Amino acid sequence: MKVSTRARYGMRLMLALAIEYGRGSVFLKDIAKKEEISEKYLGQIIIALKAGHLVKSFRGAHGGYVLDRPPAQITLRDIVEMLEGDLALVGCVKNPSSCRRISICVTQEIWSRLSSVISETLGAVTLQDLVEMYRKRVPGNAADIYYI
Repeated sequence: MKVSTRARYGMRLMLALAIEYGRGSVFLKDIAKKEEISEKYLGQIIIALKAGHLVKSFRGAHGGYVLDRPPAQITLRDIVEMLEGDLALVGCVKNPSSCRRISICVTQEIWSRLSSVISETLGAVTLQDLVEMYRKRVPGNAADIYYI
């Protein structure tokens, strides 16, 4: 099992916005350059994040993107679910009636437990937690290039 590029890049995009939270909007091209991710690809990801009310956009010379709410109020689960959908590893975890073998299937319980652990773990970590981790790892906060 692998986490998709979309989810990984979306997390990096959201972290970049969280680092700059309260300082003004950030251009997507600046995030793309710093994160070494295609601006076009980030443009596709940002659409889903806006639709999920995780990000707001502003037009014009002082335009760009900002988080829709404080980093402490956005969990990693919010981001991954917005970009990937339900976190259930197999369909029968979310909808047991979708499988006619559910009454005899012993692996469904394992998939269910694993799905719960993933969801709980992602739900327990906020963007603010990631910002604090980032600030410990990157002295001097090289992220200041985002000022507008």
